[in-house]
Amino acid sequence: MELSEITRDVRTALEELLAAAALREKQLLVVGGSTSEVLGQKIGTASSLEVAAALWAGLYPLLKERGIFMAVQCCEHLNRALVVEEEAMERFQLEQVTVYPVQGAGGSLAHQAMKSLHRPVVVEKIQAHAGLDIGDTLIGMHLRPVVVPVRGSLKKIGEAHLTMARTRPKLIGGERARYRCD
Repeated sequence: MELSEITRDVRTALEELLAAAALREKQLLVVGGSTSEVLGQKIGTASSLEVAAALWAGLYPLLKERGIFMAVQCCEHLNRALVVEEEAMERFQLEQVTVYPVQGAGGSLAHQAMKSLHRPVVVEKIQAHAGLDIGDTLIGMHLRPVVVPVRGSLKKIGEAHLTMARTRPKLIGGERARYRCD
């Protein structure tokens, strides 16, 4: 698969997710991406900075244009910490941790985020409004409590399985509760 196809496909998936999730400016989208899986290899075995750059090119410009914060999940070697803009950390009152993701410990996409964001920081946890998981990186722990699957036109990015999700507020109450104002 050509790098330009990866960029095109991840942008298509992101556009579909943004439409389904109706994210607003200053909300959070978590992205997990295994460049190894995109290449058809077992997660964590064939990390690629070139594939990370291709993924980034399909993700970041669109999110920046819409004013949506991106959180990039690191791999399990860094306990799935996340790279975010310092502004997002401050806005959501996230706790910064000290580590620098690199290709072999953190993941290529997280490393790309550290190199590319304006003021990148690493935080331990978030509760994002939506998520994009490329290669079964298990982003669920970083989503708000009520997660709704989003089915798009693409099932894979490269060879990596694609999962997308949005969140919604909890429905609370009993038999007299209303969820819309009539």
